[in-house]
Amino acid sequence: MKNVLFAVIMFLGVSVFAQKENCICCTEKHAEFDFWIGDWNVTNPDGSKAGTNTIVKLQDNCMLRENWASANGKVTGTSTNFYNYKTEQWEQIWVDNRGGNLHLKGNRVGNQMILKTDQEFNKKGQPFYHRVTWTLNPDGSVRQYWETITNDKDVTVAFDGLYRKK
Repeated sequence: MKNVLFAVIMFLGVSVFAQKENCICCTEKHAEFDFWIGDWNVTNPDGSKAGTNTIVKLQDNCMLRENWASANGKVTGTSTNFYNYKTEQWEQIWVDNRGGNLHLKGNRVGNQMILKTDQEFNKKGQPFYHRVTWTLNPDGSVRQYWETITNDKDVTVAFDGLYRKK
């Protein structure tokens, strides 16, 4: 009986170790954005409902998929988020039902994931970029703060939402 029990324990241990070894995206870097995983109710700074968001981890821990719906149901969007081991940074590709899209890149710093777009030029020829910061709060909520920064100094807040788990 001891031999059978020992064999079962060894098999399970080797099996778990083999799964971990074969999981390319089971690294600390790939887990840096896991604080955003979940089913969320999202509110505006005034407390009104902004929408709902569901973030899940897929592809053997290699990506996060976001599915957003605004409170009025008129705006929906999906993003794919992944750690790019070649560039050693996180990337997000966002597309919404209005044809909007963003390609953000960056890294986690402390309790924040900070991603931004490459610089573009507006109709006036002024350089601008988008910066989105997700902050993990001590209570487990997440603040998403999206800024559009023009001429490296003029800041317009595009979105400021507080995520609380459903």
